[in-house]
Amino acid sequence: MLSERVRSYVSLALIVGLVYGGVQLLQGRHKDQQAQALRAAAKPGDIVMLSSQTCPYCERAREWMSEQQVPFKECMIETDAACLAEFQARGGLGTPTMVVRGRTVVGFDPKRVAEILSLPRAAVPG
Repeated sequence: MLSERVRSYVSLALIVGLVYGGVQLLQGRHKDQQAQALRAAAKPGDIVMLSSQTCPYCERAREWMSEQQVPFKECMIETDAACLAEFQARGGLGTPTMVVRGRTVVGFDPKRVAEILSLPRAAVPG
């Protein structure tokens, strides 16, 4: 009876592991698709990231966009007065603040950035 119980637990653990692995695989593919969409749509000058030197989210966004070869320009609000003025003019809600073809996206949201880049240029203000 004990060995049946052990087999049941092992079977359950195996099923949970397979499901978890499948979910991770699907999420990885989705992230790859997002990166591919951004690479295809982004041109130099389309994305400006208003950053702070002490912002861990900025660091993650910078690393992700660099690794995925998405063209972007970064502007540090502590060292560049024009960058700080832009940040404040856009509400200064937090960093990173992404300026995507003139539209403000607070935080790093690859899906939202890709959505904006997929719009016809005439539909995007700025």
